[in-house]
Amino acid sequence: MLRRAATLCLSLALAHAAAGAQSVSQLPDVPLTAPSLTTAHVSLPAQTRQANTDPVAPSSPASDDSQSTGAASQPSDPLTVFPHSNTSRYWISGQANIVLQGHPAFPAKYNGPNSFTPWAQSATTHVLTLYTGYELTRYTEVFADLEDATGAGIGNANGLAGYTNLDSVRLVQGVALSTAPYLARFMLRQIIPLSKERVEADRDELHLATSLPARRIEFRLGKFDLTDFFDVNTWGSDSHLQFLNWTVDNNGAYDYAADTRGYTDGALLEYDDHWWSARFAETLMPKVANGTYLDADIARARAENFELEARGSLIAHRAGTVRLLSYLNHADMGNYEEAIADYLDHKTATPNIISTRRQGRHKYGFGLNFEQEITPWIGVFGRLGWSDGHNESFAYTEDDRTLELGVFATGSEWRRRYDRAGVALVGNGIVAAHQEYLALGGLGFVLGDGGLTYGHEKIVESFYTAHLWRGFFASYDFQHINNPGYNQARGPIAVSTFRFHTDF
Repeated sequence: MLRRAATLCLSLALAHAAAGAQSVSQLPDVPLTAPSLTTAHVSLPAQTRQANTDPVAPSSPASDDSQSTGAASQPSDPLTVFPHSNTSRYWISGQANIVLQGHPAFPAKYNGPNSFTPWAQSATTHVLTLYTGYELTRYTEVFADLEDATGAGIGNANGLAGYTNLDSVRLVQGVALSTAPYLARFMLRQIIPLSKERVEADRDELHLATSLPARRIEFRLGKFDLTDFFDVNTWGSDSHLQFLNWTVDNNGAYDYAADTRGYTDGALLEYDDHWWSARFAETLMPKVANGTYLDADIARARAENFELEARGSLIAHRAGTVRLLSYLNHADMGNYEEAIADYLDHKTATPNIISTRRQGRHKYGFGLNFEQEITPWIGVFGRLGWSDGHNESFAYTEDDRTLELGVFATGSEWRRRYDRAGVALVGNGIVAAHQEYLALGGLGFVLGDGGLTYGHEKIVESFYTAHLWRGFFASYDFQHINNPGYNQARGPIAVSTFRFHTDF
């Protein structure tokens, strides 16, 4: 179904390109700044994509302000197979991401039900996405995305807090998900202007307006991925052209509300001003940890998410951004200390977090996210994450503490202006009760070796992505992981990845 839809999409895009879009054969040089590195599948907030009309926003090539000038259609992103119009009321695009990962055998003193399997192995994942959008009015947009994701990845996505492939399809209580295409996003965007001054904005699959009020309120309602809008990092959020690890692309301690595929239903309210933004989202939680179904009873289960973002050029007059995140989850969660106490009282054969679940429990946490341009082609970024860790990890991964630092570069210095490369270091940790629960043989939805000799999970990831032609890319990625699943009795693991990607 999705493949037929993608074929139809390609035909429409080709006809649209022939009708009036300009050729992309002459590609401009691309600086490091956030807008120039935004590709069709990367969902950056509108305020990070403002052009030079905002003196404190990151500099970028000015986009065509078609809504205010009525200029002719132009390709908004040359790094696609077909150019996209800046004046059409509709949006159709797509992407395909194929990831082949493998690792040699590594030492492991023992294995458990949720261990990352230690024998030499390889696995492939595929993610195909069809993006559609339509401008109902100048300030009202609707979006519907169809997705097809297959492949659980090496080790069936178990045994690591920082798993090696964000595209992997996780198991639900040991059962594989359906391989049928599904509706990934379906949402309404409403823009409420608060000023007459306007700024230019890049047009992409989640943002259709090319000109926005400098001060505005934005409202979204429907089905979406929280990390499309929260904890976004220009150089550390893109698993299709940049890093792949779960705790490099996202804050590992951010247990963001989502079903097992990463989506939720909810409402998002955002205020944008010249140099800062604030956003709040109320969303649904899954009924069970890593669950397929969301709990629609918001009186008992829900998630509040709040983020402040500041942008400027305070360090050496180079663009930088800082984001402060907080979240509070309410759900039918288990408690690690209760599970341990029940086991020690001989009520359970092993610590069992599921048997201690109770409606109305809370989990909260905080995050810091930054990115800073150093030169026109090098930038640094990082995250710091903390969660209370008393109640069970429920939606993303089993990680209560995380620290990430990374360096990102474009290939302009070696005459490969659309290539990109990066290296990131991550340290993950869990609280004492979570450690004891796993050491006594307890299982989470990701971890469980049957025992634990605790050590911080340490990850180094590096990648190089080569631009082949228009929307075609190829990458090599390498990850080295010490103490997988926080266990010094296992590893280290060396994972190599070949990735092929196209945007159309």
